Amino acid sequence: MSTQWLKPYIPRSLYARAALILVLPVIVVLLVVAIAFLQKHLEEVTAQMTRTAAREVTLILNVMEGAETQQQALAAARPDLSALNMTSRFLPQYQEPVVGKRRWYDFIAPQVDAEMQALVPQMQDVALPNGQEVRLYLSTHLGTLELKFDRRRLSPTAPHQLIVTMVFFAALITTISFLYMRNQLRPITRLADAAQAFGRGRVVPYSPSGAIEVRAAGNAFVDMRSRIERQIEQRTLMLSGVSHDLRTPLTRLKLGLSLLPEDEAAPLLQDVDEMQSLLDAFLDFSRGTAESTPEAVEPEIWLSQIVDDAQRAGQQVELVSVEGQGTVMLRPSAMRRAVENLIGNAIRYGSRAEVSLSMTPKSIRVRVEDDGPGIPIEQRTEAVKPFTRLDPARNQNQGSGVGLGLAIVADIARVHGGILRLGSSEKLGGLCADIVIGR
Repeated sequence: MSTQWLKPYIPRSLYARAALILVLPVIVVLLVVAIAFLQKHLEEVTAQMTRTAAREVTLILNVMEGAETQQQALAAARPDLSALNMTSRFLPQYQEPVVGKRRWYDFIAPQVDAEMQALVPQMQDVALPNGQEVRLYLSTHLGTLELKFDRRRLSPTAPHQLIVTMVFFAALITTISFLYMRNQLRPITRLADAAQAFGRGRVVPYSPSGAIEVRAAGNAFVDMRSRIERQIEQRTLMLSGVSHDLRTPLTRLKLGLSLLPEDEAAPLLQDVDEMQSLLDAFLDFSRGTAESTPEAVEPEIWLSQIVDDAQRAGQQVELVSVEGQGTVMLRPSAMRRAVENLIGNAIRYGSRAEVSLSMTPKSIRVRVEDDGPGIPIEQRTEAVKPFTRLDPARNQNQGSGVGLGLAIVADIARVHGGILRLGSSEKLGGLCADIVIGR
Protein backbone atom coordinates (compact mmCIF):
# COMPACT_ATOMS: atom_id res chain seq x y z
CA MET A 1 0.00 0.00 0.00
CA SER A 2 1.37 3.42 -0.94
CA THR A 3 2.25 5.77 1.91
CA GLN A 4 2.82 8.90 -0.17
CA TRP A 5 -0.26 10.55 1.32
CA LEU A 6 1.27 10.24 4.79
CA LYS A 7 4.53 12.06 4.01
CA PRO A 8 3.16 15.64 4.34
CA TYR A 9 2.07 14.84 7.90
CA ILE A 10 5.36 13.28 9.03
CA PRO A 11 7.91 15.59 10.70
CA ARG A 12 11.07 16.22 8.72
CA SER A 13 13.61 16.68 11.51
CA LEU A 14 15.31 13.73 13.17
CA TYR A 15 14.37 14.89 16.67
CA ALA A 16 10.68 15.19 15.78
CA ARG A 17 10.57 11.79 14.09
CA ALA A 18 12.34 10.10 16.99
CA ALA A 19 9.94 11.77 19.43
CA LEU A 20 6.99 10.60 17.35
CA ILE A 21 8.33 7.03 17.33
CA LEU A 22 8.79 7.22 21.09
CA VAL A 23 5.53 8.94 22.08
CA LEU A 24 3.03 7.40 19.67
CA PRO A 25 3.26 3.80 21.01
CA VAL A 26 2.93 5.08 24.59
CA ILE A 27 -0.23 7.01 23.71
CA VAL A 28 -1.71 4.02 21.87
CA VAL A 29 -1.01 1.71 24.83
CA LEU A 30 -2.57 4.19 27.24
CA LEU A 31 -5.69 4.50 25.11
CA VAL A 32 -6.06 0.74 24.67
CA VAL A 33 -5.58 0.05 28.37
CA ALA A 34 -7.89 2.88 29.43
CA ILE A 35 -10.68 1.87 27.05
CA ALA A 36 -10.37 -1.81 27.95
CA PHE A 37 -10.42 -0.97 31.66
CA LEU A 38 -13.38 1.40 31.41
CA GLN A 39 -15.53 -0.74 29.15
CA LYS A 40 -14.83 -4.23 30.45
CA HIS A 41 -13.79 -3.96 34.08
CA LEU A 42 -15.02 -0.70 35.53
CA GLU A 43 -18.43 -0.75 33.86
CA GLU A 44 -19.12 -4.33 34.92
CA VAL A 45 -18.12 -3.69 38.52
CA THR A 46 -20.20 -0.50 38.61
CA ALA A 47 -23.25 -2.34 37.19
CA GLN A 48 -22.99 -5.06 39.85
CA MET A 49 -22.64 -2.56 42.71
CA THR A 50 -25.51 -0.43 41.39
CA ARG A 51 -27.85 -3.43 41.16
CA THR A 52 -27.04 -4.32 44.78
CA ALA A 53 -27.75 -0.74 45.93
CA ALA A 54 -31.01 -0.75 43.91
CA ARG A 55 -32.21 -3.85 45.72
CA GLU A 56 -31.49 -2.18 49.09
CA VAL A 57 -33.41 0.93 48.04
CA THR A 58 -36.33 -1.24 46.92
CA LEU A 59 -36.27 -2.95 50.31
CA ILE A 60 -36.58 0.41 52.10
CA LEU A 61 -39.46 1.42 49.86
CA ASN A 62 -41.27 -1.85 50.52
CA VAL A 63 -40.91 -1.39 54.29
CA MET A 64 -42.40 2.12 54.07
CA GLU A 65 -45.21 1.11 51.75
CA GLY A 66 -47.84 0.37 54.50
CA ALA A 67 -47.17 3.45 56.63
CA GLU A 68 -49.86 6.15 56.87
CA THR A 69 -47.57 9.05 57.88
CA GLN A 70 -44.01 10.08 57.19
CA GLN A 71 -43.03 9.52 60.84
CA GLN A 72 -44.41 5.98 60.76
CA ALA A 73 -42.58 5.27 57.53
CA LEU A 74 -39.26 6.50 58.89
CA ALA A 75 -39.78 4.55 62.14
CA ALA A 76 -40.60 1.35 60.25
CA ALA A 77 -37.53 1.66 58.06
CA ARG A 78 -35.15 2.73 60.82
CA PRO A 79 -33.79 -0.78 61.60
CA ASP A 80 -33.11 -1.48 57.92
CA LEU A 81 -31.60 1.97 57.37
CA SER A 82 -29.26 1.43 60.31
CA ALA A 83 -28.23 -1.98 59.02
CA LEU A 84 -27.60 -0.61 55.53
CA ASN A 85 -25.76 2.53 56.75
CA MET A 86 -28.29 4.84 55.13
CA THR A 87 -30.01 8.01 56.30
CA SER A 88 -33.39 9.20 55.11
CA ARG A 89 -35.81 12.09 55.36
CA PHE A 90 -38.88 13.40 53.61
CA LEU A 91 -38.49 16.72 51.82
CA PRO A 92 -40.88 19.51 52.79
CA GLN A 93 -43.83 19.93 50.47
CA TYR A 94 -42.44 22.87 48.51
CA GLN A 95 -38.74 21.91 48.50
CA GLU A 96 -37.21 20.71 45.25
CA PRO A 97 -34.50 18.03 45.10
CA VAL A 98 -30.98 19.48 45.13
CA VAL A 99 -28.99 17.64 42.47
CA GLY A 100 -26.11 20.05 41.82
CA LYS A 101 -23.32 19.69 39.25
CA ARG A 102 -21.20 16.62 38.82
CA ARG A 103 -17.44 16.63 38.59
CA TRP A 104 -16.20 16.88 34.99
CA TYR A 105 -13.95 13.84 35.38
CA ASP A 106 -16.64 11.65 36.98
CA PHE A 107 -17.24 9.53 33.88
CA ILE A 108 -18.95 6.78 35.92
CA ALA A 109 -21.80 9.05 37.09
CA PRO A 110 -23.89 8.76 33.89
CA GLN A 111 -23.80 4.96 34.12
CA VAL A 112 -24.86 5.03 37.81
CA ASP A 113 -27.70 7.44 37.06
CA ALA A 114 -28.96 5.36 34.15
CA GLU A 115 -28.76 2.10 36.10
CA MET A 116 -30.65 3.49 39.12
CA GLN A 117 -33.34 5.06 36.95
CA ALA A 118 -33.88 1.74 35.18
CA LEU A 119 -33.85 -0.48 38.30
CA VAL A 120 -35.95 1.72 40.64
CA PRO A 121 -39.19 2.98 39.03
CA GLN A 122 -39.81 5.47 41.86
CA MET A 123 -36.48 7.22 41.21
CA GLN A 124 -36.76 10.98 40.53
CA ASP A 125 -33.15 12.24 40.64
CA VAL A 126 -29.69 10.96 41.51
CA ALA A 127 -27.29 13.49 43.06
CA LEU A 128 -23.58 12.64 42.80
CA PRO A 129 -21.86 15.83 44.01
CA ASN A 130 -18.59 14.21 45.06
CA GLY A 131 -16.86 10.90 45.65
CA GLN A 132 -18.04 10.42 49.24
CA GLU A 133 -21.84 10.81 49.14
CA VAL A 134 -24.82 9.96 46.95
CA ARG A 135 -28.36 11.28 47.39
CA LEU A 136 -31.35 9.52 45.90
CA TYR A 137 -34.73 11.27 45.56
CA LEU A 138 -37.69 8.86 45.29
CA SER A 139 -41.42 9.39 44.81
CA THR A 140 -43.61 7.74 47.49
CA HIS A 141 -47.27 8.00 48.49
CA LEU A 142 -46.14 10.15 51.44
CA GLY A 143 -43.95 12.60 49.44
CA THR A 144 -40.39 12.83 48.13
CA LEU A 145 -37.99 10.65 50.09
CA GLU A 146 -34.28 11.49 50.26
CA LEU A 147 -31.82 8.65 50.86
CA LYS A 148 -28.14 9.27 51.63
CA PHE A 149 -25.38 6.69 51.70
CA ASP A 150 -21.74 6.20 50.80
CA ARG A 151 -20.81 6.70 47.12
CA ARG A 152 -18.40 3.79 47.30
CA ARG A 153 -21.38 1.42 47.39
CA LEU A 154 -22.27 2.40 43.82
CA SER A 155 -18.87 2.46 42.04
CA PRO A 156 -15.18 1.83 42.74
CA THR A 157 -13.40 4.53 44.69
CA ALA A 158 -11.94 7.30 42.49
CA PRO A 159 -11.56 5.24 39.30
CA HIS A 160 -9.93 8.21 37.58
CA GLN A 161 -6.90 7.80 39.83
CA LEU A 162 -5.79 4.81 37.80
CA ILE A 163 -5.89 6.85 34.59
CA VAL A 164 -4.06 9.74 36.26
CA THR A 165 -1.40 7.37 37.59
CA MET A 166 -0.98 5.78 34.17
CA VAL A 167 -0.63 9.15 32.45
CA PHE A 168 1.79 10.48 35.07
CA PHE A 169 4.17 7.54 34.91
CA ALA A 170 3.89 7.38 31.12
CA ALA A 171 4.87 11.06 30.91
CA LEU A 172 7.73 10.51 33.38
CA ILE A 173 9.11 7.52 31.50
CA THR A 174 8.68 9.29 28.16
CA THR A 175 10.58 12.34 29.46
CA ILE A 176 13.45 10.18 30.70
CA SER A 177 13.50 8.30 27.39
CA PHE A 178 13.46 11.55 25.43
CA LEU A 179 16.44 12.91 27.38
CA TYR A 180 18.35 9.70 26.71
CA MET A 181 17.31 9.78 23.06
CA ARG A 182 18.49 13.39 22.72
CA ASN A 183 21.92 12.41 23.98
CA GLN A 184 22.03 9.63 21.40
CA LEU A 185 20.90 11.89 18.55
CA ARG A 186 23.19 14.78 19.39
CA PRO A 187 26.29 13.18 17.73
CA ILE A 188 24.23 12.66 14.56
CA THR A 189 23.17 16.32 14.45
CA ARG A 190 26.78 17.39 15.10
CA LEU A 191 27.91 15.24 12.18
CA ALA A 192 25.18 16.72 9.97
CA ASP A 193 26.18 20.27 10.96
CA ALA A 194 29.85 19.57 10.24
CA ALA A 195 29.03 18.04 6.84
CA GLN A 196 26.71 20.93 5.95
CA ALA A 197 29.34 23.49 6.97
CA PHE A 198 32.01 21.71 4.91
CA GLY A 199 29.66 21.67 1.94
CA ARG A 200 29.39 25.46 2.28
CA GLY A 201 33.14 25.91 2.40
CA ARG A 202 33.59 26.15 6.17
CA VAL A 203 35.58 23.77 8.36
CA VAL A 204 34.17 23.49 11.87
CA PRO A 205 35.79 21.49 14.67
CA TYR A 206 34.34 17.99 14.85
CA SER A 207 35.31 14.85 16.76
CA PRO A 208 33.37 11.56 16.37
CA SER A 209 31.26 10.54 19.36
CA GLY A 210 28.16 8.54 20.20
CA ALA A 211 27.28 4.97 19.30
CA ILE A 212 29.64 2.72 17.34
CA GLU A 213 27.77 3.26 14.06
CA VAL A 214 27.74 7.05 14.50
CA ARG A 215 31.44 7.03 15.37
CA ALA A 216 32.15 5.01 12.23
CA ALA A 217 30.24 7.52 10.09
CA GLY A 218 32.02 10.39 11.84
CA ASN A 219 35.45 8.87 11.26
CA ALA A 220 34.57 8.28 7.60
CA PHE A 221 33.52 11.93 7.27
CA VAL A 222 36.73 13.19 8.90
CA ASP A 223 38.83 11.02 6.59
CA MET A 224 36.85 12.15 3.56
CA ARG A 225 37.23 15.81 4.53
CA SER A 226 40.95 15.38 5.01
CA ARG A 227 41.36 13.69 1.62
CA ILE A 228 39.37 16.40 -0.14
CA GLU A 229 41.44 19.13 1.54
CA ARG A 230 44.70 17.38 0.60
CA GLN A 231 43.50 16.93 -2.99
CA ILE A 232 42.58 20.60 -3.29
CA GLU A 233 45.90 21.64 -1.76
CA GLN A 234 47.88 19.34 -4.07
CA ARG A 235 45.96 20.57 -7.13
CA THR A 236 46.61 24.17 -6.19
CA LEU A 237 50.29 23.60 -5.48
CA MET A 238 50.77 21.66 -8.73
CA LEU A 239 49.14 24.28 -10.92
CA SER A 240 50.84 27.08 -9.07
CA GLY A 241 54.14 25.40 -9.88
CA VAL A 242 53.09 24.99 -13.51
CA SER A 243 52.10 28.64 -13.61
CA HIS A 244 55.46 29.69 -12.20
CA ASP A 245 57.33 27.55 -14.69
CA LEU A 246 55.31 28.81 -17.66
CA ARG A 247 55.52 32.47 -16.76
CA THR A 248 59.30 32.41 -17.12
CA PRO A 249 59.38 31.32 -20.82
CA LEU A 250 56.46 33.66 -21.57
CA THR A 251 58.45 36.54 -20.12
CA ARG A 252 61.48 35.54 -22.24
CA LEU A 253 59.25 35.44 -25.32
CA LYS A 254 57.98 38.95 -24.59
CA LEU A 255 61.54 40.22 -24.17
CA GLY A 256 62.60 38.53 -27.39
CA LEU A 257 59.65 39.89 -29.31
CA SER A 258 60.35 43.40 -28.06
CA LEU A 259 63.57 43.33 -30.10
CA LEU A 260 61.73 42.62 -33.33
CA PRO A 261 60.17 45.28 -35.52
CA GLU A 262 56.76 46.35 -34.24
CA ASP A 263 54.86 45.15 -37.33
CA GLU A 264 56.35 41.66 -37.09
CA ALA A 265 56.06 41.38 -33.29
CA ALA A 266 52.44 42.57 -32.91
CA PRO A 267 50.72 39.26 -33.91
CA LEU A 268 53.18 37.24 -31.85
CA LEU A 269 52.68 39.50 -28.81
CA GLN A 270 48.94 39.01 -29.16
CA ASP A 271 49.46 35.24 -29.06
CA VAL A 272 51.64 35.56 -25.96
CA ASP A 273 49.00 37.72 -24.23
CA GLU A 274 46.34 35.16 -25.09
CA MET A 275 48.51 32.40 -23.65
CA GLN A 276 48.90 34.50 -20.50
CA SER A 277 45.12 34.92 -20.27
CA LEU A 278 44.56 31.20 -20.76
CA LEU A 279 47.11 30.45 -18.06
CA ASP A 280 45.36 32.82 -15.65
CA ALA A 281 42.00 31.20 -16.42
CA PHE A 282 43.39 27.74 -15.71
CA LEU A 283 44.85 29.00 -12.44
CA ASP A 284 41.58 30.60 -11.37
CA PHE A 285 39.69 27.40 -12.06
CA SER A 286 42.21 25.16 -10.31
CA ARG A 287 42.68 27.49 -7.34
CA GLY A 288 38.94 27.66 -6.66
CA THR A 289 38.48 28.96 -3.10
CA ALA A 290 41.56 27.44 -1.50
CA GLU A 291 43.31 30.77 -1.01
CA SER A 292 40.66 32.34 1.25
CA THR A 293 38.76 31.51 4.40
CA PRO A 294 35.13 32.37 5.22
CA GLU A 295 34.61 35.78 6.79
CA ALA A 296 31.63 37.79 7.99
CA VAL A 297 30.86 40.15 5.12
CA GLU A 298 28.30 42.91 4.64
CA PRO A 299 27.10 42.03 1.11
CA GLU A 300 25.90 45.52 0.23
CA ILE A 301 29.27 47.20 0.91
CA TRP A 302 31.20 44.30 -0.62
CA LEU A 303 29.15 44.31 -3.83
CA SER A 304 29.27 48.13 -4.10
CA GLN A 305 33.07 47.97 -4.08
CA ILE A 306 33.07 45.43 -6.92
CA VAL A 307 30.74 47.59 -9.01
CA ASP A 308 32.79 50.75 -8.28
CA ASP A 309 36.00 48.98 -9.37
CA ALA A 310 34.31 47.83 -12.59
CA GLN A 311 33.12 51.38 -13.31
CA ARG A 312 36.62 52.77 -12.77
CA ALA A 313 37.87 50.20 -15.28
CA GLY A 314 35.54 51.72 -17.87
CA GLN A 315 32.85 49.06 -17.74
CA GLN A 316 29.21 50.12 -17.96
CA VAL A 317 27.97 48.45 -14.77
CA GLU A 318 25.35 49.65 -12.30
CA LEU A 319 24.13 48.39 -8.91
CA VAL A 320 20.39 48.78 -9.40
CA SER A 321 18.84 47.38 -6.22
CA VAL A 322 19.66 46.03 -2.78
CA GLU A 323 17.06 44.16 -0.70
CA GLY A 324 17.62 43.10 2.90
CA GLN A 325 20.55 43.67 5.20
CA GLY A 326 22.86 41.82 7.54
CA THR A 327 26.13 39.89 7.41
CA VAL A 328 26.92 36.67 5.58
CA MET A 329 29.79 34.19 5.91
CA LEU A 330 31.60 34.29 2.53
CA ARG A 331 35.04 33.81 1.05
CA PRO A 332 35.40 37.43 -0.14
CA SER A 333 38.16 37.00 -2.72
CA ALA A 334 36.59 33.91 -4.28
CA MET A 335 33.12 35.46 -4.46
CA ARG A 336 34.64 38.63 -5.84
CA ARG A 337 36.22 36.62 -8.64
CA ALA A 338 32.86 34.95 -9.37
CA VAL A 339 30.97 38.26 -9.59
CA GLU A 340 33.74 39.87 -11.65
CA ASN A 341 33.59 36.92 -14.10
CA LEU A 342 29.85 37.42 -14.52
CA ILE A 343 30.29 41.15 -15.02
CA GLY A 344 33.13 40.55 -17.47
CA ASN A 345 31.03 38.12 -19.51
CA ALA A 346 28.09 40.55 -19.48
CA ILE A 347 30.24 43.42 -20.80
CA ARG A 348 32.05 41.19 -23.30
CA TYR A 349 28.91 39.85 -24.94
CA GLY A 350 26.68 42.85 -24.32
CA SER A 351 27.00 46.58 -23.89
CA ARG A 352 26.04 47.03 -20.23
CA ALA A 353 25.32 45.07 -17.06
CA GLU A 354 23.04 45.56 -14.08
CA VAL A 355 23.81 44.04 -10.68
CA SER A 356 21.29 43.49 -7.89
CA LEU A 357 21.39 41.98 -4.41
CA SER A 358 18.60 40.25 -2.50
CA MET A 359 18.91 38.90 1.06
CA THR A 360 16.41 36.83 2.99
CA PRO A 361 16.76 35.14 6.40
CA LYS A 362 17.66 31.90 4.60
CA SER A 363 19.59 32.91 1.47
CA ILE A 364 21.47 35.59 -0.44
CA ARG A 365 21.19 36.16 -4.20
CA VAL A 366 23.56 38.13 -6.41
CA ARG A 367 22.11 38.77 -9.89
CA VAL A 368 23.95 40.00 -12.97
CA GLU A 369 21.92 40.86 -16.11
CA ASP A 370 23.12 41.96 -19.53
CA ASP A 371 21.66 42.99 -22.90
CA GLY A 372 23.62 40.45 -24.92
CA PRO A 373 22.39 37.48 -26.98
CA GLY A 374 21.86 35.28 -23.92
CA ILE A 375 22.11 31.48 -23.79
CA PRO A 376 19.34 29.18 -25.07
CA ILE A 377 17.57 27.08 -22.48
CA GLU A 378 18.78 23.78 -23.92
CA GLN A 379 22.43 24.88 -23.67
CA ARG A 380 22.47 26.34 -20.15
CA THR A 381 23.42 23.06 -18.51
CA GLU A 382 26.41 22.69 -20.84
CA ALA A 383 27.41 26.34 -20.36
CA VAL A 384 28.54 25.81 -16.75
CA LYS A 385 30.71 22.79 -17.58
CA PRO A 386 34.48 23.34 -17.85
CA PHE A 387 36.02 23.81 -21.32
CA THR A 388 32.62 24.35 -22.97
CA ARG A 389 32.30 27.08 -25.61
CA LEU A 390 28.86 27.88 -26.97
CA ASP A 391 29.64 29.40 -30.34
CA PRO A 392 26.02 29.86 -31.48
CA ALA A 393 25.00 31.44 -28.19
CA ARG A 394 27.82 33.89 -27.53
CA ASN A 395 29.97 35.94 -29.83
CA GLN A 396 33.36 34.35 -29.36
CA ASN A 397 35.06 36.88 -31.64
CA GLN A 398 34.73 39.47 -28.90
CA GLY A 399 36.85 37.55 -26.44
CA SER A 400 39.11 34.59 -26.03
CA GLY A 401 38.99 31.78 -23.56
CA VAL A 402 38.57 28.07 -22.99
CA GLY A 403 35.08 28.08 -21.50
CA LEU A 404 36.03 28.33 -17.84
CA GLY A 405 34.30 31.58 -16.85
CA LEU A 406 30.92 30.18 -15.85
CA ALA A 407 32.55 26.97 -14.61
CA ILE A 408 34.63 29.01 -12.13
CA VAL A 409 31.50 30.84 -10.95
CA ALA A 410 29.56 27.57 -10.54
CA ASP A 411 32.47 25.99 -8.64
CA ILE A 412 32.74 28.94 -6.25
CA ALA A 413 28.98 28.97 -5.66
CA ARG A 414 29.01 25.22 -5.04
CA VAL A 415 31.85 25.50 -2.51
CA HIS A 416 29.71 28.05 -0.63
CA GLY A 417 26.84 25.56 -0.56
CA GLY A 418 24.98 27.46 -3.27
CA ILE A 419 24.20 27.26 -6.96
CA LEU A 420 24.59 29.21 -10.19
CA ARG A 421 21.31 29.65 -12.08
CA LEU A 422 21.10 30.91 -15.65
CA GLY A 423 17.99 32.46 -17.14
CA SER A 424 16.74 35.22 -19.39
CA SER A 425 16.70 38.84 -18.33
CA GLU A 426 13.19 40.25 -18.51
CA LYS A 427 14.51 43.80 -18.18
CA LEU A 428 17.49 43.83 -20.55
CA GLY A 429 16.69 40.83 -22.74
CA GLY A 430 20.05 39.10 -22.37
CA LEU A 431 21.43 36.61 -19.88
CA CYS A 432 20.39 36.64 -16.22
CA ALA A 433 22.90 34.89 -13.95
CA ASP A 434 22.05 34.31 -10.26
CA ILE A 435 24.44 33.18 -7.53
CA VAL A 436 22.22 31.83 -4.73
CA ILE A 437 23.86 30.90 -1.43
CA GLY A 438 22.26 29.73 1.82
CA ARG A 439 22.87 31.79 4.95
